[in-house]
Amino acid sequence: MFDRLVLASNNPGKLKEFSALFAPLGITLVPQGELNVPEAEEPYFTFVENALEKARHASRLTGLPALADDSGICVEALGGAPGVLSARFAGEPKSDAANNALLVEKLANESNRRAWYTCVLVLVRHADDPQPIIADGIWMGEVVDTPQGEHGFGYDPYFWLAEHGTTVAQLDPQLKNRISHRGQALAALLKKLEAFA
Repeated sequence: MFDRLVLASNNPGKLKEFSALFAPLGITLVPQGELNVPEAEEPYFTFVENALEKARHASRLTGLPALADDSGICVEALGGAPGVLSARFAGEPKSDAANNALLVEKLANESNRRAWYTCVLVLVRHADDPQPIIADGIWMGEVVDTPQGEHGFGYDPYFWLAEHGTTVAQLDPQLKNRISHRGQALAALLKKLEAFA
């Protein structure tokens, strides 16, 4: 198969998480920044199209297989927004605080607080791979007005998990990595990858 994979991200948290899960397969992940790959454009309205674009971009510029993810929060009352715009919901520059403030503001008079985190992972063996390996995960919750918890990032302090009685930011990080949308997507991707081993 392959023993090196470029991660179409420069996020150190993602690199650490993904590296640990790919290590038992004998696959080393290299962040795209180490290979001088600039961030890809993300012009699409869907997570899967943006993840595929990022993976093909990284693979095209390095000649290596590539893994990309696109993820965000979707809120039912907002028609699925912020969706693919989650990281820049309040505009540039990216700001978790501004994004969360805008989300709470938009839901001020809304009783329906249902939301879900989505993660789509795409692995391409080469830039023109006709059969990318695609996996996704969804984590259901609801948006609360007051942040709680010290862990996580992004919308985690506002994303309430009824079955745990906590926000994501209050969860133990190891538990989060196992049960989150990203954890689910990664488990599904690794299972699919084994079929090609």
